[in-house]
Amino acid sequence: MTSNQKFLAGIVLGAAAGALVTLFLNSDKGKALLEDVKDIADDAKDNIAGMSDEVTELVKKGKKFVQDLGSQAKEATL
Repeated sequence: MTSNQKFLAGIVLGAAAGALVTLFLNSDKGKALLEDVKDIADDAKDNIAGMSDEVTELVKKGKKFVQDLGSQAKEATL
């Protein structure tokens, strides 16, 4: 098979795969799958947003802890 034939075969297979994916995603099962993926993505986004708040709070507590340790160390050396 020559390189031109391989190239054309790749184009035909790619077009066929694209057509099949399009047909599937426009079917009822495909629409249900997309809806499930959207729900999972929304849940993940909410979980990440919640984690961000928790991480921010932990960082604040960590900074305060380090400052308190620094103050105690200074007092101990005086």
